Amino acid sequence: MTSPPATYRVSFAIGDEHAAKSVVDALTEVFFEGQAAIAAFERPDGRWDVTVHFAEPPDQPLVRELVANAAGADIAEGIAFDMVEAKDWVKASLEDLVPVPAGRFIVHGQHDRERIAPNKIGIEIEAALAFGTGHHGTTRGCLLLLDHVLKAWRPRRVLDLGTGTGVLAIAAAKALHDKVLASDIDQPSVQVARENARLNVSGHLVQAIRATGFAAPQFADAAPFDLVLANILANPLRQLAAPMTRHLAPSALVILSGLLTHQAPAVIAAYRARGLVPLRHLRIEGWSSLLLRKVN
Repeated sequence: MTSPPATYRVSFAIGDEHAAKSVVDALTEVFFEGQAAIAAFERPDGRWDVTVHFAEPPDQPLVRELVANAAGADIAEGIAFDMVEAKDWVKASLEDLVPVPAGRFIVHGQHDRERIAPNKIGIEIEAALAFGTGHHGTTRGCLLLLDHVLKAWRPRRVLDLGTGTGVLAIAAAKALHDKVLASDIDQPSVQVARENARLNVSGHLVQAIRATGFAAPQFADAAPFDLVLANILANPLRQLAAPMTRHLAPSALVILSGLLTHQAPAVIAAYRARGLVPLRHLRIEGWSSLLLRKVN
């Protein structure tokens, strides 16, 4: 009797989204697509579960070393290695994610495609990772603020800075039926954003580019922006205050997130010093999302 096919599983928990992404980046640099399926998802307690499935037995010392270098020896010591029945684990994990409503927007997977109400804007995301799938408080906060903004105003030039899976760019493009510039420092993220834009029939509207900060020539060509969406981290947001302001149109709106609630005052101060005033502050699951306006 033939045994059912099996895969080799590596699993561990880690403290937060930033740490989880660092580990995933380290693993994907070494294990190419086809060698391993890597997935990371947030738990209700705020920690993240990282799971890697291999078709062949993994090099356990190498895996521990990679995780230790990215997240510390304590996390590496907690890694579990076992064998499980073979299946598409990334797809299976995504199917466990329920649709996330945020105003008129609903972020969902392929398995919920037919359940989206006609009066809602569905954003279908099928990424290997949960970063930017809408299940994190920062993404949902940005979508809620975007929905609020678009109810009363139609920006002409929109930028999604640090686009990740492309959720925010796709949401803006589908709501406005207009072009959106999206950028990320990570080339795999840019590719994922492009693929998700095509999946959402928005590939002709979302221009995803790899860029660090505002250095790429596409920013100068597309500026000044009427609306900027930036869901990244607190320190980069503070550093980007000056160059972002130079690329804003008069009375432009800016939606910022990726910052813990206690980090919000410092980010607000950095942008207030550049002539932007806060209009709204959403707090979801310990994370802050900010809406600011440039004062002429």
